[in-house]
Amino acid sequence: MSTGNLDFEQFRVFLEKACGILLGENKQYLVSSRLNKLMEQQGIKSLGDLVQRMQTQPRSGLRELVVDAMTTNETLWFRDTYPFEVLKGKVLPEQIKANPGQRLRIWSAACSSGQEPYSISMAIDEFERSNIGQLKQGAQIVATDLSSTMLTNCKSGEYDSLAIARGLSQERLQRYFDPKGPGRWAIKAPIRSRVEFRSFNLLDSYAALGKFDIVFCRNVLIYFSAQVKRDILMRIHGTLKPGGYLFLGASEALNGLPDHYQMVQCNPGIIYQAK
Repeated sequence: MSTGNLDFEQFRVFLEKACGILLGENKQYLVSSRLNKLMEQQGIKSLGDLVQRMQTQPRSGLRELVVDAMTTNETLWFRDTYPFEVLKGKVLPEQIKANPGQRLRIWSAACSSGQEPYSISMAIDEFERSNIGQLKQGAQIVATDLSSTMLTNCKSGEYDSLAIARGLSQERLQRYFDPKGPGRWAIKAPIRSRVEFRSFNLLDSYAALGKFDIVFCRNVLIYFSAQVKRDILMRIHGTLKPGGYLFLGASEALNGLPDHYQMVQCNPGIIYQAK
């Protein structure tokens, strides 16, 4: 094994321990594209040197910067469409009926650049407009991500025209956003105030999160090993109220765990109900 491969292997081990992400053996190009700029700024010549510096200088903040760079993803508004239609047409009415007089709690896990939790908030607003008075206690969305940079950007609720173009209809742009200058828009306060952003690692304890009626954990589990994925799904189950719902990504399936989740065919799409 060449030094380069050995360095990459060390880095793979570090990343899986730090945040559970399992890098494929052929993903050197991804590491290079994500870390080149950071390594240049820090005067670090190789991946091996990077790993060594993170180990010998744990308080330097370098570890956080590296994890940040490796876990940052742009995402879409109303990604795959059907989860938000299922939320409005099936899940919200069911959960309101099952929890009368209670505020609904929704978790957006690994919320990335904020499009998912804000899309959920817009979907709740649309539900309220067509079902006046049904969601009396409202809903709280807890959005978590590992990346502190992403969370700072999310909280501002501001997006440029490139981000806006990714899945947002003209109608929703006009209804839910205010222009903030050339090529920039800000989410209106009522949509933003429903979302609370928190820094959170899916490998850490879930105890402080509390219980949820609905969990969105979409397009996240693909980055983990089978064992870590199973562990996360078990722990998500622990945060769901009995009868609560889990939304996974369109290409993700929940294999196993029949004692914990029941598959619900929604046509289109599949969601999972906690037993």
